[in-house]
Amino acid sequence: MAALGEVMLRLDPGEGRIHTTRTFHVSEGGGEYNVARGLRRCFGLRTTVVTALCDNPVGQLLEDCMLQGGVDLGHVLRMPFDGVGRSCRVGLNFTERGFGVRAARGCSDRALSAASRLKPGDVDWERLFGQEGVRWFHTGGIFAGLSETTSEVALEAVRAARRHGTIVSYDLNYRPSLWKAIGGQARAQEVNRAIAPCVDVMIGNEEDFQAALGLSIEGATEDFSSIDRGSYRRMILRAVDEFGFTAVATTLRVARTATFNDWAALLYYDGSFHDSISLPGLEIFDRVGGGDSFASGLIYGLLSGRGAQYAVNCGCAHGALAMTTPGDTSTASLAEVERVMNGATARVDR
Repeated sequence: MAALGEVMLRLDPGEGRIHTTRTFHVSEGGGEYNVARGLRRCFGLRTTVVTALCDNPVGQLLEDCMLQGGVDLGHVLRMPFDGVGRSCRVGLNFTERGFGVRAARGCSDRALSAASRLKPGDVDWERLFGQEGVRWFHTGGIFAGLSETTSEVALEAVRAARRHGTIVSYDLNYRPSLWKAIGGQARAQEVNRAIAPCVDVMIGNEEDFQAALGLSIEGATEDFSSIDRGSYRRMILRAVDEFGFTAVATTLRVARTATFNDWAALLYYDGSFHDSISLPGLEIFDRVGGGDSFASGLIYGLLSGRGAQYAVNCGCAHGALAMTTPGDTSTASLAEVERVMNGATARVDR
């Protein structure tokens, strides 16, 4: 499996606030990379990441974090550092976990990052898909929204994958802040709608489908807390009719507080809908990366041939477990995921 996306350093103030802390815990993370890391560490699949790093000590720190994740770095481009950061730098993501009525909050500092400077022709897609025979390729709207050129790279990549018969998954991951300076929501829809016909498995939440693909959902409120499953199903069927997706997966989250969320998922696959296990009142330690871990569990289920119901349950359980630990990436094992899938309690395991 291969993923295309930016990897950033995450700076976490722990229980504190970004604007008052004096210490940060450092880890790596990125929407597309997190999926590859989860598939490697939790599910034991061989994965690689296509990205670019700045060749300076901060980039080397990020690389050291990535080495611990076990993802192959053979397709990572190193961009020269100019001494200041005018031409490339390492993207930073400051993230507060939130608690109770205080929502989780992210503040990114990623302009001119090495990955955002990637342009068509920089990556040897024939090597990746033709020679190495990657079975599954994953990218998403975060990478596509980094710059004017990364949207072109994403389109180049999914077209190359399609030529070689590689399964393509795409997580819409709409972030208004990313698109704001390069055309806003209208540009996001233009880019994502151009990419969508090359996608086999489309992933996103309710806001993503509405904002990034222009597919409205009946009865949607501002916080999406009152949408019924029937409205989701009708929206998904419209997406399938328009773009020809083989599968569409969406997480179903209602944030009661930053600490308690209702959590479930829905998968359309090969003509049928599949509801996941439901985890109402899920206790959240760190919500960032839950959707990425859902995607990696879903992909594992489909790649392993265990069927659509296993896949959506696996994604739901893996996403839930990822939100019980700090950082963007999952620390769960397959055994733990399957325990949650089977309804096991949280009694001590010893």
